[in-house]
Amino acid sequence: MTTATATAAHTLGARSAPTPRRHRHAAATRGMYTALGVLFLGIMLFPIYWMINASLQPSGNTLTADFFPWNPDFGGYEKAIADQGANLVTSLIVSLGTVVLSLAIAAPAAYALAQFRFRWINGALLAILISQMIPGIVIANALYTAYNDLGLLNSIPGLILADATHAIPFAILILRAFMVGIPPSIVEAARVDGAGLVRAFVSIVVPISRNSIITAALFAFLFSWSDFLFALTLTTTDEVRPVTLGIYQYLGTQVANWSAVMATAVLSSIPAIVLLVLAQKYIAAGALGGSIK
Repeated sequence: MTTATATAAHTLGARSAPTPRRHRHAAATRGMYTALGVLFLGIMLFPIYWMINASLQPSGNTLTADFFPWNPDFGGYEKAIADQGANLVTSLIVSLGTVVLSLAIAAPAAYALAQFRFRWINGALLAILISQMIPGIVIANALYTAYNDLGLLNSIPGLILADATHAIPFAILILRAFMVGIPPSIVEAARVDGAGLVRAFVSIVVPISRNSIITAALFAFLFSWSDFLFALTLTTTDEVRPVTLGIYQYLGTQVANWSAVMATAVLSSIPAIVLLVLAQKYIAAGALGGSIK
């Protein structure tokens, strides 16, 4: 009986053990998936490479540009910084202001919607979702009339407020998804120790929600940095001009010198790329934090 059992176990183990052929098949499959991934990545990154390549062309003509800039010329960057440097600073100020305003409003609102139990909360969440579906052109036209009466046209605070209307609802949804999982006992323990609601929120909730806050801040920055519609509608002079609108108007005057246009596009892409690289791990943790308890 023992010998028969050992023989059967040996036969079963021999059948289940991986063979060299299976190893080769698995390696070939992994190699094929890796090659496809590299191919798709190259296709997606090629426009970025061509943008950098065109910005370094001496002639400024993309039709006769080589596949690789053998004789790079940085004249396009010099012209872009001279013409668009102020616009880049304006976009940076507006984007940072949008982040601060969005988080100042969205973080307390998200915590209230996550922790407080009221009947109207589901209705508030529905209203937030509906606000995300309203076309931006509708909001921009309504804001133009209000800004004209309030004197906020062609102003940085006006652009910050306009961009925040788009970033705040999304930030609330991101932050609430994470704050729902915060145990109320932690905040209650801080209240027992003498902390008020505001202090408990700042000292306990905000540090715990760091990943989701960074995620919401990054998306608010990207929303504002890439905004074109509000900038086009709410600015009518050259005094306040974000870089997106600067590139749009730059095309009309520099259509024969694409190196300057592409250099402006490269410079405007750097802040977003740097922030995405630095905040990559926080984005993943913040996006998944609301779904993992």
